[in-house]
Amino acid sequence: MLNLFSADSQLKSIKDLLNSLAEPLNLNVSVRLWNGEVVPLGPNADGKYIIAIAGPGVIGSMMRRPTLEMLIRLYATGHIDFEGGDLIDISEALKTRDSSRERLRKISKLMLAKKTLPFLFAKTQIADLKQGFQKDSVGRVESKRKNQDYIQFHYDVGNEFYELFLGKEMMYTCAYFRDWSNSLDQAQYDKMDMICRKLQLQPGDRMLDIGCGWGGLICHAAKHYGVKAHGITLSQQQHDYAKAKIAELGLSNQVSVEICDYANHQGTYDKISSIGMSEHIGAANYPRYFSKINSMLRDRGLVLNHAIARSSKSSQKLVKRIRPERKFLLKYIFPGSELIPVGMTTDFLEQTGFEVNDVESWRDHYAITLRFWCKNLSANKERAIELVGAERYRLWVAYLAGGSVGFTAGSIKIFQVVANKKAAKGISGMPPTREHLYRAA
Repeated sequence: MLNLFSADSQLKSIKDLLNSLAEPLNLNVSVRLWNGEVVPLGPNADGKYIIAIAGPGVIGSMMRRPTLEMLIRLYATGHIDFEGGDLIDISEALKTRDSSRERLRKISKLMLAKKTLPFLFAKTQIADLKQGFQKDSVGRVESKRKNQDYIQFHYDVGNEFYELFLGKEMMYTCAYFRDWSNSLDQAQYDKMDMICRKLQLQPGDRMLDIGCGWGGLICHAAKHYGVKAHGITLSQQQHDYAKAKIAELGLSNQVSVEICDYANHQGTYDKISSIGMSEHIGAANYPRYFSKINSMLRDRGLVLNHAIARSSKSSQKLVKRIRPERKFLLKYIFPGSELIPVGMTTDFLEQTGFEVNDVESWRDHYAITLRFWCKNLSANKERAIELVGAERYRLWVAYLAGGSVGFTAGSIKIFQVVANKKAAKGISGMPPTREHLYRAA
């Protein structure tokens, strides 16, 4: 008779459990156990996609703490691995049909408990991840917010790392697919052009890009629309890259960039873009943020706010709750970030002296953009690990894949909102239709 907690008992129990799950799951995915045996999770699994489990402690760790953070820690430290494709491929292979979910509900809970009991005391050495933000990662208390620390944690990973997956223009925000089959580079070009069209840029306009990234938009606006563009960022590496790009393109007379917090910037502009910036400032700071933008715009000047959004919640309790996937992002990817519904964005804009003119969802576009990024980074795995280490590489692959899945499912959203400063009464001065956005250049 086998000892309940012996190695042989653990192997027998996990194989029995996986075999019991195979028929209701019916997936084209297999599991490689720590002894090398492969168990299919569906009668027709062809062995292409593999989930590799390093030891019985993986099962024990998930039993004792069945959380998303534990799963990510196990993946980031190499105790769980995926083979046969990138995380996008694996996530699609793991999708269960509605009928499969119904069959899974019929599986005996008592059987599950019996088969996992041998792993109750199984442990694995999972050290704390080294790449987490070490200070207040939530940042809801204004006095504790350190915006420059947040930005530099995320963006100063290294320009060469971002070059592995972003595309030639180094655009780290949602692309715009005029055709769903377009390449990432084409879609990022079209994104920049759409922003310029929405801002109705004209030669000689003074344009500010808050959180200008690596300078792609300000250079595009100057080169193709004849504006004088200025970008501000809190990332030293982005600043240096953008400055070199401006010089290389011969745009130094039209384009400039500086390291500056938006709250401290001074100037007067005709058009202002905020692309993927407002998510970083915290919801409590939105009134101050949009008031500052208003103070820098001429009357009837335009602002375009491009931001990821969450769904509206039915209570303050739900608003304050931080879901597991958000905890992961705050700790390891985007400390200090906070999402609000698009309705709150339009409210804040109106409350700070703007008239909202246009709102557009780009959710499907971001699902595809993140898919491109995940696949690009996965294809450059070896170089990425050389640059940032295996742990950070895995965390970023998980973030990009999870983001694509989230946007595809609709659990997170993204919107572009165009508004004009209405200091004076009268007509807005906006075009009568949206034709200007789509006509041939």
